[in-house]
Parts: sequence; C-alpha cells; structure tokens
Amino acid sequence: MPIRLADRAAATSVSGIRKMFEIARTMKNPVNLAIGQPDFPVPPAVKIAAQNAIAADHNAYTPTAGCPELLAALHCALPQYEKEQIMVTSAVSGGLVLAYLALLNPGDEILLPDPYFVMYKQLALLLGARPVFVDTYPDFGLHPERWEAAITPRTRALVLGNPANPTGAAYAEDDLRALAELARRHRLVLIYDAIYETFSYDAPFVNVADFYREGTLFLGGFSKSHAMTGWRVGYAAGPLELLQTMAKFQQFTFVCAPAPLQDAALTALHKPLTGVAADYRSRRDLLYQGLLDAGYQVEKPQGAFYIFPQVPWGTATEFVDECLKRELMVVAGNVFSERDTHFRISYATSPAQLERGLALLRELKVKS
Repeated sequence: MPIRLADRAAATSVSGIRKMFEIARTMKNPVNLAIGQPDFPVPPAVKIAAQNAIAADHNAYTPTAGCPELLAALHCALPQYEKEQIMVTSAVSGGLVLAYLALLNPGDEILLPDPYFVMYKQLALLLGARPVFVDTYPDFGLHPERWEAAITPRTRALVLGNPANPTGAAYAEDDLRALAELARRHRLVLIYDAIYETFSYDAPFVNVADFYREGTLFLGGFSKSHAMTGWRVGYAAGPLELLQTMAKFQQFTFVCAPAPLQDAALTALHKPLTGVAADYRSRRDLLYQGLLDAGYQVEKPQGAFYIFPQVPWGTATEFVDECLKRELMVVAGNVFSERDTHFRISYATSPAQLERGLALLRELKVKS
C-alpha cells in the first residue's frame, strides 16, 4: 500500500554527508577525507565516567534541562548567562532543532552563510521557513554588510558557525562585533554554533555572546573536542524566554540527553584535551600547502578541521564522482552551498592518509 507522506518529506533531502558513510562501507581501502569525525579516541577518564555512571544505575531520566551538576559546571564555563539560561541538549544538533522550533513560523526567514552546515538549511525547510543565503565567496569572510542587505521584515534569526563547517573560516573580532550590533539593531536572535571552538588555530576563539548576550543563543558540545560524536551531549545558553521554550519542546522530543553520558560530559568539561589542536593545525598546514603546490585555488582555513578548495574543472559533483572512482572520498560543495564549485576535505585523519589523498588530487588536477 502506498504511504501518504507529509509534504515536509519532500521539502528536505537526504544528507550528502551521511551518504558518504554508506559509500565508505562498500570500499575496501578508501582514502576517507569526507567525514567530520575526530580520529582520536574518547579520553580514558571520560570513558570511565560513563562506565561508572552506568554501573551506578544513573540510567533514569534526568531533569529536562539536564543534570544539576553538569548545569552548575556549565554555568561556571559560561559566566555571561544565569543558571536558568543554560540547558543540556542532545548535542548541538538537538539544540538547533529546539531553537528553530522555538523561533520560526512557516514563512519566516532565517539568514545563514553560504557555504553553510547542511542542517542550517534543511531544518528551516522542514519547518516551512525560508533560508536566506548570505554569500561569503570567494574568501569565506563574514562581510557584515551582506548580512544587513539580506534582512527583510520576515527575518527572525541568523545562524553562524564559528569556526565554520565546511570552510574552516574563523571570524575576526571586529566582524563579529559588527554582526552582533546588526542583530541587536534589528532585534534578531543570533544562533551561534561553537561546536568547533577547540579547533581555532591562528587566533583565540571569540564568543559573540560577549557583545550581544541578550540576543545570542550559544550552542556548544563535546562531539568534536572529546571525540564524543555518537554520545550526543551538548548545551545551549541564551535568553531566558527562548531557553524555557526550548526546554518545553525538549520534553516532547528528546526528553533529555542520555543520563550516564551527562556524567561523562561533566568529566570532559573538567578535562580539556591538550595537544589536539596543535596536531590538527599541523595537518591543516600539510594539506593547505599540498593543495597549493598541486595548483588548487584554496583559502587557508583558520579553524575546525575542513578545507574547501575550488574544483579545477567541471562541477564539484562531476569532480567528486571522479574522486570516488579512485576511492578518494571528499564531499561535493553543493551539499553545503547553493553553488557547486568547491569540495570539502576533512583532515581529521592521519598525515599518511592526507598524503595519499594529495597524491590522488594531484592526478585529478587535470581532467582525463
């Protein structure tokens, strides 16, 4: 019997990143530069905390907003906000879902940079809202004047990842101040995705909430900093009315973040990893220089663990298809953009794998 699906099923598409997970399973020895997942293990102390929590039967529901001990620790880490303005979410993705639910009606507009993280666009479409793209090409800078030009009476919020996926851009303090002032002047909520906060290489991470606390929703988590991608624990901090509404929606969606893993997140919060960012910075330098030497047009990323070169010929879709024939896995730019001119490489892998990938990219520079 054919199933009649809701219209929203056709409004959104399958993630191009998740497709790569499935393709990787079919390959014997791929050069996988597609997946945004750290290649280091969860720290032992964090694993032990999770194991101890399970053994101690910390397996029941927690309060919707999160375990009190974790919330208290997050309050110390985020002094810009009161305790009541912080909640634990099912990772940053869960925080984005709740924020969009709380802020957007059908027909409302939300501004996002192009290129963008895939969820920023698809969640808006899922809710019947309209994503409005702010072009950041060719340098992937913030360009606050472009954001202002995109604002209309229907604009309700803007979303920004810093450092950014897929470009690796990390934004200058002056530009972030200007964007915060723009959001304040137009009374917009600024959703600030800081999941890659740990991976800021060339300058200290800047929290835009320092400039616009009353209108910034800060989203953070442990997926990238502690390799806890599958554990699904994050946090949100922002205006009280917004946080209360997000917590209400969490009651009817995620209920709470996984209880024993909240205990583990508390340990992670007190045990920041040392040396990881420096290691990834060296991989960034290796890949960036290798791409330049091979003749690719590419901007140097300042954070996260991605680089977003321009394809040397054809569309990004065509170029990535050729890469896959050689078992080189990268992601076409149209997964993250309204353009199909660039491709994303993740350098969250070993230098040996990066060298293998660079060798193949040198071969692919000229179309066969």
